[in-house]
Amino acid sequence: MIPITSSISIDDHEIEERFIRSPGSGGQKVNKTESAVQLRFDARTSPSLSNAVFLRLKPLAGRRMTKDGVIVITANRFRTQDLNRKDAMDRLVALIRKAAAPPRYRRPTKPTKGSKRRRLDSKRRQSDTKKGRRKVTDD
Repeated sequence: MIPITSSISIDDHEIEERFIRSPGSGGQKVNKTESAVQLRFDARTSPSLSNAVFLRLKPLAGRRMTKDGVIVITANRFRTQDLNRKDAMDRLVALIRKAAAPPRYRRPTKPTKGSKRRRLDSKRRQSDTKKGRRKVTDD
């Protein structure tokens, strides 16, 4: 079990890891080792995630989520497989933890009397300034 929050934890069998060759330059061993990790987590069918968490996770994941609801995280920051596995897992946990936090409710507020008065005074001053720039007519 991988703990995400106090109420959410993911089973190990829900996560699939593949090891791929890391891109970029390297030494003699670069074409032989598969040190990069591609982590796949099916968020849509996961029993540990509620529908609300999944819906918040979708825009957070962005391109990392496929149309089927599978999150794909590729980690190749480090040279060793173990560090890349830990990095990918940490990134997945952070992503789900961020989606698990419900959005804060915005309480609508009204402008104060003072702010309304200042806004109208400012508009009046601007109007007077523009009136002074008009052409002078003989009335």
